[in-house]
Amino acid sequence: MSPALAGLIGGLGLPELIIILVIVLLLFGSTKIPQIMRGMGQGIGEFKKGIKEGNEEPPKPEPPPAEKK
Repeated sequence: MSPALAGLIGGLGLPELIIILVIVLLLFGSTKIPQIMRGMGQGIGEFKKGIKEGNEEPPKPEPPPAEKK
């Protein structure tokens, strides 16, 4: 992790996190937050599925059957 990022994350304590959560609650309301989290979870699931599918090798096509004369 870069020192700048570590400094940013390391500077947030419990009081700061509580203030951020209260602001988010006030902005979005208690009914909208579960919907937002559900959407984020589905997005992460789709991302993981795409990564998994991208790592798999595509199936090799079978050669056409030989013609009989």
